[in-house]
Amino acid sequence: MNRPASLSATGPLVLAALIFAAALTRVLPHPPNFSPIEAVALFGGAYFAKRSWALIVPLLAMFASDLVLGVVNGGVYWSYFASAGYLLVYACIALSTVLGFGLRGKVSGGRVLGYGLAGSLLFFVVTNFGTWLGSSMYPQNASGLLAAYVAGIPFFQWTVAGTLFYAALLFGGFELLRRRNPALRAQTA
Repeated sequence: MNRPASLSATGPLVLAALIFAAALTRVLPHPPNFSPIEAVALFGGAYFAKRSWALIVPLLAMFASDLVLGVVNGGVYWSYFASAGYLLVYACIALSTVLGFGLRGKVSGGRVLGYGLAGSLLFFVVTNFGTWLGSSMYPQNASGLLAAYVAGIPFFQWTVAGTLFYAALLFGGFELLRRRNPALRAQTA
């Protein structure tokens, strides 16, 4: 179907704006790990027609919010950029975006819930493994790995809550926008 350029550009711009707005909420006070990281990745994966944009936009949005957090929080946060944990978080964003490809054309409340839980679990497993592997806080054996995962459990509840909260806002908000705007209804960006 041929669409005028203005209509075909509307969807991706709206998606990018929603993702950047969600990412920038990381600057607001919040419980540890209550963030939009996994939700923006799933959302981008589900709706951007071009897989490259689905990967790039959430990564850029998170990077922009990391830069703002670095400016706001100063030196402690800047050291985060040099850590392996930083790269693992971005790897989780990319992996969750790929996970979000499974939602394409099949978005429903139940599916978003399931994918949100899967993305949260992925984030928990990868980042806590990275903490164990790259830190002297835990012995480099099975007991140390188990201790790293146990120590991460209090943060996991906030990861799940944040992912589901932001997924509801992004997916639900976009659905409301699609119902009100025929240009968004007529396409998947």
